[in-house]
Amino acid sequence: MAKSSNYGAQHIQVLEGLEPVRKRPGMYIGSTDLRGLHHLIKEVVDNSIDEALAGHAKNIWIRVHEDNYITVADDGRGIPIEKHPKVGKSTLEVIMTILHAGGKFGEGGYKVSTGLHGVGVSAVNALSDYLRAEVRRDDKLYFQEYSQGKPKAPVAEAKNETKLPFTTKFLWPAKTGTKVTFLADKTIFSTVSPDFERLTRQIKQVAYLVAGISFHIFDERSNQEMHFFFESGLATLIKHLNKNKVLVNKDAILIHKVVEGVDVETAIQYNDGFNENVESFANVVPTTEGGTHLTGFRIALTRAINDYARKSEALKEKDDNLTGEDIKEGLTAVISIKMDSDRIQFESQTKEKLGNAEVQTIVNSVVREGLETYFEENPSEGRRILEKVILAARARAAARAAKDAVIRKGALEGMTLPGKLADCQERDPAQSELYIVEGDSAGGSAKQGRDRKFQAILPLRGKILNTERARLDKILEFEEIRALVIALGTGIAESVDYGKTRYHRIIIMTDADVDGEHIRTLLLTFFFRYLPEVINKGYLYIAQPPLFKIQRGREVQYAYSDMERDQILTRLRGEKVKQAKVDVESQLSEPVPPEAESELETQVQPSERSKTNGTLIQRYKGLGEMNPEQLWETTMNPENRVLKQVTVEDASAADEVFTMLMGDEVPPRKRFIQTHAKQAILDI
Repeated sequence: MAKSSNYGAQHIQVLEGLEPVRKRPGMYIGSTDLRGLHHLIKEVVDNSIDEALAGHAKNIWIRVHEDNYITVADDGRGIPIEKHPKVGKSTLEVIMTILHAGGKFGEGGYKVSTGLHGVGVSAVNALSDYLRAEVRRDDKLYFQEYSQGKPKAPVAEAKNETKLPFTTKFLWPAKTGTKVTFLADKTIFSTVSPDFERLTRQIKQVAYLVAGISFHIFDERSNQEMHFFFESGLATLIKHLNKNKVLVNKDAILIHKVVEGVDVETAIQYNDGFNENVESFANVVPTTEGGTHLTGFRIALTRAINDYARKSEALKEKDDNLTGEDIKEGLTAVISIKMDSDRIQFESQTKEKLGNAEVQTIVNSVVREGLETYFEENPSEGRRILEKVILAARARAAARAAKDAVIRKGALEGMTLPGKLADCQERDPAQSELYIVEGDSAGGSAKQGRDRKFQAILPLRGKILNTERARLDKILEFEEIRALVIALGTGIAESVDYGKTRYHRIIIMTDADVDGEHIRTLLLTFFFRYLPEVINKGYLYIAQPPLFKIQRGREVQYAYSDMERDQILTRLRGEKVKQAKVDVESQLSEPVPPEAESELETQVQPSERSKTNGTLIQRYKGLGEMNPEQLWETTMNPENRVLKQVTVEDASAADEVFTMLMGDEVPPRKRFIQTHAKQAILDI
């Protein structure tokens, strides 16, 4: 038995102050990439939103400076600067340097807060190379500067202009308020440069949820600016989510009521599509995993529509009730609750799922009562919604029959996989890959070139059905989609079980041309609409086959872009020039003088007309042009292949893009093409 006498107190590491944040940043902000950087901005903005929710701020400014410093300011009350009675330091310094300190804890703080754990702005301070906090109170301006979370000096009054380490064009038009400017620590983050488009989406989503507050975003790097002010809040958000869609009920159903200290607000609208888009929030925080408020909403919606269908005799006594699946089709909704920050419970540090049991009952009651009133007062709109839902129920029955046929076929054949599938030997999904390949020719090369141990190949013939425009029963009539569903093992619709996914790397491999792009888009549409968790779990990838094969003598290199091709050719030309200079210099008593180098390069460099002289450049038009060895070497070998993982950062934005590109409405697609035509790279 090993001795433990040398294990003592000196081996226990104690992290003080903000050291834990710098030691394990992922625990506090999720990641240290661009997402983590934007999370820092969110934490500072959340403090200003708390002031707005408490009724003390009307404007929030976010500015990205030319040197990637970021400023967030508001016109709230300003963080108190007097000494904290328990700590003996300025309250500003306490909030900026101590975890779990802030106005959301204890009496007299924020009733509704976007933060629960109280690590927000202090974590930002810890992960910033530089941070400056400014407070306007009592006609005075106070400030404190920090480096990596540590104060440079005590809080002081800013009486004179001081030289700042960042460039700024920002005049802060507020008599009272708080302003925080920070530069993320580049030794921690992979990038310290925010993305303006992402920042705009991030702020816009919040602006919908805190109606009546103005947000002003500026980017000094590109001279861009955006301003958001939504007086109607969720009504505007639902209109945005249903953009480019044909509406069933023209105006959204808006329900808003406060019960037992829980502020419940929802907006509901149906479109003629087949997909659902429901977003939920708790204290302005997106709850991407739902929670009790979303459960209460779904129960209320299903019961209220069933009650109305029975009351209006759209459903007879002998008819089955409409199910939650029927209610989902074409549904767009937002459910937002706000409650006291000391009562709210999330099921994780990342606050993605609401856990308060009492909220389910409250939301259920509020939404059901609101829908009953709406149906009574708007019978024509109610009938249109019922027609949509009942049609979905009939289609569901047909889809179930088609889906059961797919499952039954597999069962009758002893769960035989599609004949065109060349499966792998590995049975551990985490170690297995499925290549979805365009065409039999490329499929043949892939089958020969693959590593049979862990790589499976499923060739698809032609273009699959556009699943944006079809119901599930029609989709499952399509042979290529049936083969894909059986090969994946997930099932589909209400019987889907992602735990049965047979491959944890599902790789779309298509030609690098317009048809290949189209097939890839059709497959992405299918996964996004019908197997979204495949994307959310990180299972879906896109292969990156090379565009060019460049060969000089026996040396072969592959280029995956025009830029990479040019870099390889430049290097090869440089090596040729260098070799020529060596040959010439060996015949001269003196080295070649610098002024002669340009002439020498002209002599040995291939002319534009014979640019490929001695170097063969082959442009691959399709995967089938590569033999099995080349396909393995360039696109399938894990040691040197390039894969792009498919992710969804903004579900509503992704929904909007798929609707616009793949839906029935032509004008939005036409506008998109006209707007982006000059950016298109066509290989004709």
